Amino acid sequence: MTSTTPLRTRRRLAALPVAAALAAAFGAGTAFAQDTVKIGFTGPLSGGAALYGKNVVNGMEMAIKEVNAAGLEVGGKKYKFELVALDDKYSPADAAINARRLVQQHQSPAVFVPHSGGIYAMQAFNEQEKFIVMAYSSTPKITETGNKLTIRIPPTFNSYIEPFTRYEMKKFGKRVGMLPGDHEYAKNWSQLFGPAWEKAGGTIASNNPMSYNRSADFYSGVSRVLAEKPDVLFVGGPSEPTALVAKQARELGFKGGFLVMDQAKFDEMAKVTGGLGALEGSIGVLPVAYDERVGPKSFAEAYRKAYGADKDATTESSYNYTLVHALAGAMKLAGTTSDAAAIRAKLGDALKALPEKINAGSFKGVDSVGGTIVDPLVATVEGGKIKPVNLSDLMK
Repeated sequence: MTSTTPLRTRRRLAALPVAAALAAAFGAGTAFAQDTVKIGFTGPLSGGAALYGKNVVNGMEMAIKEVNAAGLEVGGKKYKFELVALDDKYSPADAAINARRLVQQHQSPAVFVPHSGGIYAMQAFNEQEKFIVMAYSSTPKITETGNKLTIRIPPTFNSYIEPFTRYEMKKFGKRVGMLPGDHEYAKNWSQLFGPAWEKAGGTIASNNPMSYNRSADFYSGVSRVLAEKPDVLFVGGPSEPTALVAKQARELGFKGGFLVMDQAKFDEMAKVTGGLGALEGSIGVLPVAYDERVGPKSFAEAYRKAYGADKDATTESSYNYTLVHALAGAMKLAGTTSDAAAIRAKLGDALKALPEKINAGSFKGVDSVGGTIVDPLVATVEGGKIKPVNLSDLMK
């Protein structure tokens, strides 16, 4: 720039480096905001099912920390995950409101939800609003709707009904008293369980659904069912209220077995019942802490390090942990953090590619309707101890 250059031009040229620096600074700020991918969660974080919801969140938080520590690069750009967790108190209507908030306010490409009522509510609009419903519920109907942006995380519960029924009938008898929760998931279980029990030659002595999310005193409901002299009680909801139902049944003199829906976990129930003795003769899903496979075992150890030596991981923790890792892998394979359809299409491949150590659910992929492919272990309580067992062995 020479002395002959006009003063206005000299000032404009001198200002260019400052303008460039400001543009770079604002540009960097914009890029930084876009580099954070908000992963959504809506579930019960208060009320009787609060522990259940917190277990899901714990698993998700563990995975997010690991994804961020390892570094997430998608399409040549670096990203980090951030969890946005909202309480819906187990209400389908609140779950739908939360999901819209997560997608519209936080641009979440995927929303994790651990109850079937909330899942159904979200499936009414998730394809239009282009986000993936990460559904933690074993209800078969979830993947029978044809929703192309849904992943059902656990296996369907109908695979448990026949072997569970056989075990309890053989051990205790053919009269069952039904004491399930009155939430949507328990209703779905009950609708399939009742006819299956009768088809196997059993009798439904009584059926008394109860609100597991709002009550801590189940004596009156349990008493009504026990008055019909059942050999087996069908119970189920979140672990803590399910355990209270079992405990109060024992206190009222029930000597039979418990057929426990897969939502409740024996190790958590034992903390309420004062040990496994009160659960003698029960059948349900295998707690993660008793699973000796590499993925579940590694997760259980990491969970204790993260949350305390006395804290046992649960299936909902381990399964949702695994699916957060799979979601990150699917984004890498799809080359996008925002295109829900492209990410959903790669989730099966991402699950297959997970290292065994972080595949805490021992998943093998995703089937044609959006359900995970997994061969779960189940458990019985015999001699005051949890006994792992293969479903196929119960059918012999």
